[in-house]
This record gives sequence, structure tokens and C-alpha cells, in this order.
Amino acid sequence: MKTYKFKTNINCGGCVETVSSYLNNSQEVLQWEVDTENEDKVLTVMGQESLESRDVVDIINLAGFSAKPLKKGILTKIFGS
Repeated sequence: MKTYKFKTNINCGGCVETVSSYLNNSQEVLQWEVDTENEDKVLTVMGQESLESRDVVDIINLAGFSAKPLKKGILTKIFGS
């Protein structure tokens, strides 16, 4: 399973509700959540091995929002997400 994190402009419950149908309808997305309390409104997406970061960005854009992949730091590379 792949895990990606994105900085987004999904900033409230209504926004989360809007993107829900888009993410839930993707067969490659297995689980997701948005931390609207985080300053970067972090979207975490777990998906099939075939899921690519660009796929998630495209889905979020279709829903009318933006998503930018968060860079992984050295500790994440060593210890995982």
C-alpha cells in the first residue's frame, strides 16, 4: 500500500464532504483523511500500489480544490510515514 501526504486548501467540513465522493469513487484510493486543524490542511491518502501522487492531485483538482505533495524529510525516509 502506498501513502501520500498533500498540502491542500480543503479547510472545512463542507469541503471534506465535497471531495469525499471524488476520493471514495476512486478504486485505487483505499483510505483517506484531511487534517483541517493543521495549518497546511494535510490530506493523507493510502492506496493501491498503482496509485500515483499525480492521480490524487488530479482527483482533488476535479473536486475544485488544490493539492500539492508534501516533501518527505530524512526521518520519514528512514522511519516511514
